Amino acid sequence: MAKPQYWLIKSEPSVYAYARLEKDGGTEWTGVRSFEARNNLRAMKPGDLCLYYHSNEGKAVVGVARVLGEPGPDPTAPGEDWASVEVGPLVALKEPVTLATIKATRELKDFVLVKKSRLSVAPTTAEHFKRILELGGTKLPRGR
Repeated sequence: MAKPQYWLIKSEPSVYAYARLEKDGGTEWTGVRSFEARNNLRAMKPGDLCLYYHSNEGKAVVGVARVLGEPGPDPTAPGEDWASVEVGPLVALKEPVTLATIKATRELKDFVLVKKSRLSVAPTTAEHFKRILELGGTKLPRGR
């Protein structure tokens, strides 16, 4: 199996909180209306891992989601050229990693959340992914 790629996905907790993803067991990641973010969605593969960031309220990475299926057209934009992908919960972080903590962590100075803060779906490196998990006091479940 190919090594997973790592991503950052953002949602306002009032719109779709990580706790709701856990409750639902998965969701179609829709409504992305940025060409760069759309292209990132289209690059996702099943098994890829996503840092789940609560934007606007909370401003923290709160969990890890897993890409469950191949990207496809966004059902919320029929006839338009947008993409979506199904994601499911993997693990909630023991401690949310705030934007302030991320900005204060030297190893994360080039993290996509700092460099391209407006982008709602963005690739990240394995090193940044692992550092966020460390800061959150969280390990991936066995077999992941």
